[in-house]
Amino acid sequence: MTLRVILAHLDDMKAEDTVTIDLAGKTSIADSMVVTSGRSNRHVTSIAENAVDGLNKAGLKGIRVEGKMNGDWVLIDAGDVIVHVFRPEVRAFYDIEKMWAGSGARKQKPT
Repeated sequence: MTLRVILAHLDDMKAEDTVTIDLAGKTSIADSMVVTSGRSNRHVTSIAENAVDGLNKAGLKGIRVEGKMNGDWVLIDAGDVIVHVFRPEVRAFYDIEKMWAGSGARKQKPT
């Protein structure tokens, strides 16, 4: 349910190049990681805020958010799903998808 809510809200905010990485059985930090991009600092922040609002409305508690003030890279820890929202340049620099490439990354298809 958490992953579905996140992906729907990312899509609503026109997040770009969304990738979901299956972490189940590979790490204890989460079951899934979502990596996506916004076009600007403001867009990154808005995407993250919208996703967190959606999770709150779905009744999820204990959501932690880091990086919202800067807007280059916002991390959302939603328990079983970790979300990274980047500006494209910052995403390319850190390239966290490559780090997890062997873990089943898949690009989201538009709904």
